[in-house]
Amino acid sequence: MPRKSKNKLPTYLKNALRHLKPPENLTVSQWAEKYRKLDPKTSAIPGPWRNEMTPYLVEIMDEFNNAETEEIVFIKPTQVGGTEVLLNVLGYVVMQDPNPAMVVYPTDDLAESVSENRIQPMFQLSGELKSKFKKNESSRLELQFDGMYLSLTGANSPASLSSKAMRYLLLDEVDKYPGASKKEADPIKLARERTKTFSNSKVFITSTPTIRTGHIAKAKDTADVVKHFFLPCCHCGEMIELKFKQIKWPKEEGMSEIDRAEFAHYVCQECGCIITDQHKIQMLRLGKWEPVEQRTKFPRKVAYWMNTLYSPFVTFGAIAKEFLTSKDDPEAFQNFVNSWLAEVWEDTKLKTNADMVRERQTDIPEFTVPEWAELLTAGVDVQETSLYYTIRAWGKYMTSQLVAKGQVSSFTDIENIMNAEFYKENGERMIVNAAGIDSGDQTDEVYDFCARNSEWAIPIKGVGDGLHHFRISMVNRTTSSAHGMQLILIDGGKYKDMIASRMKKKNGTGSWMVYKGIDDDYAEQVTAEHKINEKRSGRTVSIWVKKTSHADNHYLDCEVYDFAMADVLGVRTLHLLQQESPVEDNVNSDAEEFNNDWLDGKKKWLGGN
Repeated sequence: MPRKSKNKLPTYLKNALRHLKPPENLTVSQWAEKYRKLDPKTSAIPGPWRNEMTPYLVEIMDEFNNAETEEIVFIKPTQVGGTEVLLNVLGYVVMQDPNPAMVVYPTDDLAESVSENRIQPMFQLSGELKSKFKKNESSRLELQFDGMYLSLTGANSPASLSSKAMRYLLLDEVDKYPGASKKEADPIKLARERTKTFSNSKVFITSTPTIRTGHIAKAKDTADVVKHFFLPCCHCGEMIELKFKQIKWPKEEGMSEIDRAEFAHYVCQECGCIITDQHKIQMLRLGKWEPVEQRTKFPRKVAYWMNTLYSPFVTFGAIAKEFLTSKDDPEAFQNFVNSWLAEVWEDTKLKTNADMVRERQTDIPEFTVPEWAELLTAGVDVQETSLYYTIRAWGKYMTSQLVAKGQVSSFTDIENIMNAEFYKENGERMIVNAAGIDSGDQTDEVYDFCARNSEWAIPIKGVGDGLHHFRISMVNRTTSSAHGMQLILIDGGKYKDMIASRMKKKNGTGSWMVYKGIDDDYAEQVTAEHKINEKRSGRTVSIWVKKTSHADNHYLDCEVYDFAMADVLGVRTLHLLQQESPVEDNVNSDAEEFNNDWLDGKKKWLGGN
């Protein structure tokens, strides 16, 4: 007869010890690979979760295990498995770190549907999760587990958002949330309030983007670090980011759009070799997230962005087909931009780009004035630590060309540059006739500088009143040496319209041009904004905005001041002085008034007596 073990523990004690056992030391992605089961009703690849299928999701999941990170933002297209990140985090929290959690969906109806069709089936499929799930004590919008509960709610239910304290807050498809109203605060702000009780709370925000002012775009713009996914080219080994413009297809006549898409492939931007869908799957496993924007050394809010090109479930041909069949339908194309490229949609009225600037190069080198030039103006953008400037030559019919530009550290440098001599190829000498100095920043210093250099320096300020390109005001500051000095108020948007319009003209009379060998920094900065339609107070307005929130636009501001100074000096009327027929723009009456007042009617810069 076998002997009974003297060390056998009673069942009740085993259960008690099981509850005292510490959780396994796993990251979220490790937990998913060990315990997560995919439902055959909702997954194209049912069965155990495999990180190798979507390797780009691993770091996003594991960011939850980073004690320093407080908020994770995922800007995603469709069909990359983004929803699975949220589900894996929920499973991990239930098993490894039970604490109150909330998931917010756009509506209560959607929350109920996801609970019934995605979340509860996930807990039923895994034996380990099922043992933690108290189904009989749960409702569709509040699931009970050992040591915690999970609340599911819609962003359209303010009372639910503000009623419970949560350590884990997960916000899904935030760009579909209702906006704030006079009666209720913004739903995301309401939900965030629930995490204040926990010093170690985590917030996860994810969505396909919609417009520039949407929740997910704002979350990305305020992140401490933004990461993109890079992978090694299978031919040259260089780390590249997959971009839509690198998908190529044949353009032969007689082929339908669908036939063209069938032959679509990706061309490596580094070596020019063809990358196929089969190559992509291999490359994904060696990819990694890299920062493309970092605003602090100690990030607390981390944003991840990717497009559909990375999806192992979508071919390059399918992406090309979607583009080719939607590009002529604004509504369908917006869906392509949002849901496939994961980019914000902007109803663009005027758009410029760096290539347009490069096309405006002439054969004249930097610091040389064109033979046709009759005036030089300058624009100075004042920043906290430096000053940017441009100098532009002007001729009849508002023809202009960039002569010089740069970034300097002091007003002394600006004074030296503006008093320098510039020469035409025939040796004729020219100096800057007037410089507009931005007075919106370091106002007192700008006023004093302009007072000391009043023969050419004029303070300038953007007001955007929508009535005039510019108007003349006066410095009203009794403590300043510039008190009583004229101040030029400008509508920057109108001058940006002029720059964009003239930038599109081929080089020649009436064109906006740059010197030979213009650098990329200038080209990018001067085209850092575009004009979009935006809803404000129930009406649509057209405004100039930065293409990306952190783009530098200092040279664009300088060019705006250049144009304003040209107006002040009456450049629009140069052709009339030689009794030529007027074209295009009407004379701004403020220009003549300013000229007569500022220089006592003596137009010396035109060689008058």
